[in-house]
Amino acid sequence: MSDGNDERGGSIVPWRSATLHVILASSLMGVMGVSLISPLLPSLRGVFGVSDAQIGLVITVYTLPGVFLTPFIGLVADRIGRRRVIIPLLFVFGIGGAGIAVAHSFRAVLALRFLQGIGASALVTLAVTLIGDVYEGARRNAVMGVNSSTIGTGAALYPLIGGALASVRWNLPFLFFGIGIVVALVALVALPEPEGTEPDDIRTYLSGLSDVVTSPEALAIFAAIFIVFFVFYGAVQTALPLLLTDEFGLSSGGIGLTLSMVSLASAVVSSQYGRISQWRSAPELIALGFLAYGCSLLGVRLAPSPLFVGASLLIFGVGFGLVMPSIDTAIVTAVPDRLRAGMMGMRTSVLRLGQTAGPIAFTFLAETFFPTPSTGYRLLLVVCGVVILAAGAVGYPLLRR
Repeated sequence: MSDGNDERGGSIVPWRSATLHVILASSLMGVMGVSLISPLLPSLRGVFGVSDAQIGLVITVYTLPGVFLTPFIGLVADRIGRRRVIIPLLFVFGIGGAGIAVAHSFRAVLALRFLQGIGASALVTLAVTLIGDVYEGARRNAVMGVNSSTIGTGAALYPLIGGALASVRWNLPFLFFGIGIVVALVALVALPEPEGTEPDDIRTYLSGLSDVVTSPEALAIFAAIFIVFFVFYGAVQTALPLLLTDEFGLSSGGIGLTLSMVSLASAVVSSQYGRISQWRSAPELIALGFLAYGCSLLGVRLAPSPLFVGASLLIFGVGFGLVMPSIDTAIVTAVPDRLRAGMMGMRTSVLRLGQTAGPIAFTFLAETFFPTPSTGYRLLLVVCGVVILAAGAVGYPLLRR
């Protein structure tokens, strides 16, 4: 289906489309949940008197619902429509996140983060699904790149916003999540339901989805997604803020500025994805992204100051800007419309599994098997960097052939 506003101004990207605005806003909500609060994780240790491993749960309980719920949500969205699913999720995200601002115990924080994670579980999934529903061909690639660039821009700004708000009071970043309620109200008015075919009966639907999900191409994509987000959320979003505080004494604002380098570079690269995708295939771009990840993690380990850490994270962002739109494009073009939300749900379930396992693994290993957590974080960065660099170096020439 083509968006009725996509021809205005002659641009390949339909900038005046209300549908596009809701898609981009939903994606922005979907990536806000972690990047906004990463800079204040060290501060939460003092506010609630908890350890590094317990702080990792602030990320884990948020990402955990997506592991189990997103495939089911995708199935429901394929059967009853995208609009009827994404709007309630936006409300739950905003209410759960803003409620943390008045939490009086760490247990209450975790409970509300879990609720917020339910709302966030499929926001990006449904936003990308809508892109596949509404746009076609070169316009689809261009909008996919704009969506990834918007995600990167938001993720670059959120650590800065979160760090600045946390420097005033620890709970202000959580109030910021209330924007999700505003987006839900706008979507009620502005988001139409894409046209679609009559849904299959449930047995036929599940059989078709199973065939797609278990194909070698899909399994390779799922493996890449898990690795990317296991390392990103374990090393960059959880371990690195703690390391920057313990090793360099950075404040929440400084941590936010440093982490924003990933999203800044990602936004720039993914904004050009429509052009880049004409140069190399999606699998090749994923392999190149892995090369960038590996170089970045090794650079972070060797960095003598936060300035050099930030410079190394720019390289990680380049990889992110190549990998994510390539993965999403490969998925939405490989499945029929009637299975698209379900397939994207499986993609997000694997993504959430990586997000959930990463923080637990990094903090547990660093605290359990090393003299100090900082020593553990540094060695884990090297191990991950070498493994991912090797995967990209081996994979790229094979995919080229």
